[in-house]
Amino acid sequence: MNSALQYPIFGSEIQCPHCHQTIPALTLTDTYLCPRHGAFEANPQTGELIHLQSGRHWRRWDSQWYRQHTHPDGIRFEIHEALDKLYTQGYRATRVIIARRYKDLMSGYLERSTPWRNGGGDNGASRLYGLPVEFSPEAVDDPCWEVINFDLEKEPGVPVRYPYFRLFE
Repeated sequence: MNSALQYPIFGSEIQCPHCHQTIPALTLTDTYLCPRHGAFEANPQTGELIHLQSGRHWRRWDSQWYRQHTHPDGIRFEIHEALDKLYTQGYRATRVIIARRYKDLMSGYLERSTPWRNGGGDNGASRLYGLPVEFSPEAVDDPCWEVINFDLEKEPGVPVRYPYFRLFE
């Protein structure tokens, strides 16, 4: 018997999406078991990894796990964490690019610039944590956007005003 058929679709071991430690697959199942976070089930039809305790879904791109969000607070929190990480590394974000598949989910949570508030320009551009927001190309044009959630454009330096403190306004 081919030994690869004894393991779930991601192989004999993976990195836990939560703690990033290497966790083993349970043979003859679709399950991986993390001693800290419990069981994850691999779904061969969708290519997703599902945390059985929480129901959270993860997909992998370029050897990295990305949580697949179903609520705007989840992606907002993830972006907020990434902004904090940039800040501690000596960078400032200049723009947020969010996967197009989240456009409907996020639309009610984006700040809108109105011409009468900002002096006439910007034509109602969307913002998140004070940063301009754009949505990604379609996943058929750039397949990574079917899995990854967002990208931050950055430049060296500390934000002039650290606008990211407004997590859940």
